[in-house]
Amino acid sequence: MDKCLGFKPIVNKNAQILILGSMPSVVSLKQQQYYAHPQNRFWRLMANLIGYNNAPTNYDEKIKMLQDNRIALWDAIASCRREGSLDSAIENEIPNDFKGFLRKYPAIRTVCFNGGKSYQCFKKYNKRLLQDNSYTFLPMPSTSPANARFRLEMLEKTWGGMFQQPK
Repeated sequence: MDKCLGFKPIVNKNAQILILGSMPSVVSLKQQQYYAHPQNRFWRLMANLIGYNNAPTNYDEKIKMLQDNRIALWDAIASCRREGSLDSAIENEIPNDFKGFLRKYPAIRTVCFNGGKSYQCFKKYNKRLLQDNSYTFLPMPSTSPANARFRLEMLEKTWGGMFQQPK
């Protein structure tokens, strides 16, 4: 089992939506970029939902696309042990500190979970926060290539709800 350390959040003071993954894939960890696996549909999905003709190819431009649209990005897990990239292989997870994070970024009111493991981990360590009615929590289907049953069009339909929440 390999020890995996997650990334710092991508966030600015204008963020209103927080998207949480579980733990970056082996490819993402190697490249030190969120959603770096070429078959992960995250960046294409975000570009389509925001109204871009194509997803940016440069990582800095991808981050700018999110930040210009008040979207923050982080993971539910700060560190864990995992063999490979599958969420089902995650063991001994240590969560990120969301209470402190959301206090630091008070404009965030919607939290979207990119896949079941992200939501499961958040729920395990943040029960009180989930009861706070000032936030909207939205479990979403994973953009991972391992979630092949969800085509991009299906992801767009589900994920589009994150923009219809009160801001």
